[in-house]
Amino acid sequence: MVRCIVTSSTKEIMLIIQNLSYTHPNKDLLFGNINLTVNSSEKIALIGNNGSGKSTLLKIISGLLKPLSGSLNINSKPYYIPQIFGQYNDFTIAEALGIDKKLTALHEILKGNISEENYEILNDDWTIEDRCNEVLKHWKLNDLDLSQKMETLSGGQKTKVFLAGISIHKPELILLDEPSNHLDFESRELLYDFIRFTKSTLIVVSHDRKLLNILNKVCELTKNGITAYGGNFDFYTEQKQIEKNALAQDIHSKEKALKKAREKERETIERQQKLDSRGKGKQEKSGVAKIMMNTLRNNAENSTARLKSVHTEKIGNIRDELQDLRSAVVSTEQMKFGFNSSALHRGKVLFTAENINFKYETSVFIWKTNLNVQILSGSRIAVKGSNGSGKTTFIKILLGSLKPQHGTAFRKESKSVYIDQDYSLINNNLKVYEQAQQFNTFNLEEHEIKIRLNRFLFPQNTWDKPCSALSGGERMRLMLCCLSIGSQSPDIIILDEPTNNLDIQNIEILTNAINDYQGTLVVISHDETFLEQINIDQIVNL
Repeated sequence: MVRCIVTSSTKEIMLIIQNLSYTHPNKDLLFGNINLTVNSSEKIALIGNNGSGKSTLLKIISGLLKPLSGSLNINSKPYYIPQIFGQYNDFTIAEALGIDKKLTALHEILKGNISEENYEILNDDWTIEDRCNEVLKHWKLNDLDLSQKMETLSGGQKTKVFLAGISIHKPELILLDEPSNHLDFESRELLYDFIRFTKSTLIVVSHDRKLLNILNKVCELTKNGITAYGGNFDFYTEQKQIEKNALAQDIHSKEKALKKAREKERETIERQQKLDSRGKGKQEKSGVAKIMMNTLRNNAENSTARLKSVHTEKIGNIRDELQDLRSAVVSTEQMKFGFNSSALHRGKVLFTAENINFKYETSVFIWKTNLNVQILSGSRIAVKGSNGSGKTTFIKILLGSLKPQHGTAFRKESKSVYIDQDYSLINNNLKVYEQAQQFNTFNLEEHEIKIRLNRFLFPQNTWDKPCSALSGGERMRLMLCCLSIGSQSPDIIILDEPTNNLDIQNIEILTNAINDYQGTLVVISHDETFLEQINIDQIVNL
């Protein structure tokens, strides 16, 4: 059932989902009894933990997947922008946008082939090519050709091609799956403006908190249904904090009830035992027959056992309820690196670049003006720039895997850890426990490794899970766990778009872990909220 925090207004309904369920091919239930009503022009954020089924639900609404049960009523054909575009690599841009046949018909007519079929396909859309070029220019794609293959584009360019398709097709219902993932700052602002001003109905899956605050309703998806909150992400966060506080109060009350029940059990049994002992003494003095004494003793023991059973059942019920409440709490605070301090004193020069530049093969230099950068121990640096501005190249020079072809770069000998957006430090050929052992350079005992895994939300039933089957959030948590097992603090941690494949809960875990780290931090990220929360104090603009 949908539980609404604020009652929605009555408008023309765009989408109704009733009792929708979906199972994986292996028959495991992903979610069940999903109910949701979406009004025309509503802008909805669909959130939930990694693996809750957000992308699957969008695919069901778009018609790409069939649900196990339930119904959907949709008043307009959805326009769907997926998170992953690999399936379009063999398409031209025109084919990916679904306009290739119209363009072919237009060109045939202009060449003199005025067949009835060509006119039917074009459907009087004489400005289709001009509109496409104009929209691509708006999304800073004016150097692309509509006949160009999608495989030649970067992730950000592919996203912008599909965003451009919105203005071409003018859909009433738009489904967006992590639309800001690969966009640079400038492109994100274009996306934010579109979301602010469009009259279309939107359902957006995203972890981009700036984007989420532009949307006017948050729907949280879990295995058991959808909870709707009538406000933006900040409102949702406030409501979740209220729920969290209430949960903490329930746990506290249940802990008190458990303590009281145990004290009551002890007092009652002690009282009963005193009564039994006193009664036995009186019976012995009064000369009650031995057979009668045995009967009375058995009755007393049975009475005590019954009392104990009643209290044991009551205590067991309270303990089970308490366990259920505690299991609903995920402590992000405990998932930290736990490093020793870096051996480098704060303020020492780790890296100096003087008038550096780089070019690949016969291409021109990457940066229009040569770079001058100094990185001091303890700094927290954000590397910013548009897609293709050379951020990854700069990181490779910082790490020493590339040498500048102009200028000089000085690197102090130091221990660095490079964490890319796929968390490639994780070996897909290993299982979870085996991966953790790879970082056990201090010979921790087996039970210590397992305690760390539990702390990072890897219980016993996941220790034999192959790393290749882990979600983005699980890979991130396992990476944090492995680094904490390694214990020795790196002097520099370099993060390349670390939040791209994470849900909001896992971003919070990563943020807390990074803020616990005292060494030097270098981050490539377009997530402004994340950069703000990790206390960036220096920016390198490329």
